[in-house]
Amino acid sequence: MGGPFPKTTRSKKIARADRRSAADWVVRKYRDPIFQHAMWIVKDWEEAVDIAQDVFIRAMREPRFFDEDFKMKAWLYRVTSNLCFNLVRDRRRRSTLLDTIPKHNGDEARQTEVVFQNQQQQQILSAMDHLTNDHREVLMLRYYSDLTYAEISDTLGVKLGTVMSRLSRARVQLMEVLDDLGVETA
Repeated sequence: MGGPFPKTTRSKKIARADRRSAADWVVRKYRDPIFQHAMWIVKDWEEAVDIAQDVFIRAMREPRFFDEDFKMKAWLYRVTSNLCFNLVRDRRRRSTLLDTIPKHNGDEARQTEVVFQNQQQQQILSAMDHLTNDHREVLMLRYYSDLTYAEISDTLGVKLGTVMSRLSRARVQLMEVLDDLGVETA
């Protein structure tokens, strides 16, 4: 499904006629997943917010965004990934790579669970830092962003078979890194 509305002539006319409502719908639907995707790559809350905002600004400026055949979700993730990897690359160039953990708000009863989940997530994310960009990105798109193989293919601009083989190799490489780091996996 390419756009935010069912593929009918009437719904596309509505999107074109009321672009603001359509844009609001897109932002509401994708803001959290796009922010989370950016957060997992850049590991900085404020930068992830900035990137997510930039993605939606670019989306609203993209003339094809509400076209029936436009692959909106794949485009959003591809632009997010590109902006994030550019930022990370620039950080490394300046040797100021920041590694912050987002703050979690919640009741005291869940604090232990949240800390444990954060520790596990941080161990996996740290292990993913040892992977190639291709392997890290395909794992994040599949398991953190919950994209289908076809959506990953569209996002990365590669064939479906490439997605499957890259994902398989990435899993093996991640398990080896986790084992080398002494992280127990279930």
